[in-house]
Amino acid sequence: MTAVSTITVDEATAAVPAAGFWSRDRKVGAGLVLLGVLGAVLFGALATAQPARFTLSEDSGGAALEVGGTTGAVLFGLIAALAGGALLTGRAHRWFAYLLGAGVVGFVLSFLCWQVSAAPAGQNFMPLVNVVRGTFLLALPLIFGALAGVLCERSGVVNVAIEGQLLMGAFSGALVGTMSGSPWIGLVAAAAGGALISLLLAVFAIRYLVDQVVMGVVLNLLALGLTGFLYERLMQQDTKAYNQPPHFPVWRIPLLSDLPVLGPALFTGTIFLFLAIALVVVIQLGLFRTRWGLRTRAVGEHPQAADTLGVRVLGLRYRNVLLAGAIAGIGGASYTLVIYTFTKNMIGGKGFIALAALIFGRWSPVGALLAALFFGFADQLATYLGAIDSVIPSEFLAMLPYLATIFAVAGLVGRVRAPAADGKPYIKG
Repeated sequence: MTAVSTITVDEATAAVPAAGFWSRDRKVGAGLVLLGVLGAVLFGALATAQPARFTLSEDSGGAALEVGGTTGAVLFGLIAALAGGALLTGRAHRWFAYLLGAGVVGFVLSFLCWQVSAAPAGQNFMPLVNVVRGTFLLALPLIFGALAGVLCERSGVVNVAIEGQLLMGAFSGALVGTMSGSPWIGLVAAAAGGALISLLLAVFAIRYLVDQVVMGVVLNLLALGLTGFLYERLMQQDTKAYNQPPHFPVWRIPLLSDLPVLGPALFTGTIFLFLAIALVVVIQLGLFRTRWGLRTRAVGEHPQAADTLGVRVLGLRYRNVLLAGAIAGIGGASYTLVIYTFTKNMIGGKGFIALAALIFGRWSPVGALLAALFFGFADQLATYLGAIDSVIPSEFLAMLPYLATIFAVAGLVGRVRAPAADGKPYIKG
């Protein structure tokens, strides 16, 4: 007879190594306390007595949320510090996300109370409609890029080439859209341009087992060089024929677009806004509620087991990587088929921010959306501060979206786990 040993709960608990005092909660809590004190003391001292107005319209008139500059800076700074203090106790882990959100929002509002109240006369207001709308517009390419990353990495392929896919999509959309005179044809061409970069990634990473990170960097350089060369030799030589793309019209959803603040941001926009929201919903449901999603996640976690169950691992990876490239290409077209014409390196690192949004969002479509909006807000905030002649140097404002990326990924994301087979080539036995 085999003896069965038993241990008590206390003995089992003692067998597990105790976590160090400075857990992630306490580290984040300490950071929030410091930021809160900074907001309450420094921003409170720099703010003026005149009120900071957050208007619900596009101008200084109409309804507004109003708070004294000094009072608001101190109050919101204390809120951030209190949220950090709760995390410092080490007993609020279940409330981590809420306390983190409260702390970050408190610090940002403390900073804004200083900036808005100290703005020149006539500029001491922040139009929330413009800020929210600008946040969504600036986040659009990040949403498409992050979704492309989700599809690839959930399938086990690292997609560092998002920058190149966005750039090729922007170039293809501008060129073909101009030559055809149709933004819809330009949109299809943008998807094809992004898919072309993805096809190269898929062939070399899946078929020839090239290191996926290195291949992504090479493809980014290829897209940068190719689009730059064609821009100089083709578009600059005859702008009217090759680089004046038609733009999509702005659509309004009746009634919903009249809602305060959120109406103009969520229900008034081009096809890219509605397509981005629809793709987040479809991919979220597809990944976690369909057979395709189950197979995709299985291939990204344990391709050998998926193969044993009859899933065509390599074929599924090819399809998902190509689909991801098409989505990123559409994201690139959100530049050239909405407002701008094409210019060299116009993406400017947004593909890498989208990659950070993917990680910050924990490889989830909804998480990627929220992360992209966070980075879009940082970009919009830099634009707003420049418009009110902030005392903060313009060079620092230009760095703000990238600093927010570093802060989010290095300081807030904590310990995350990518799909187990991410970046690992699969050789069918």
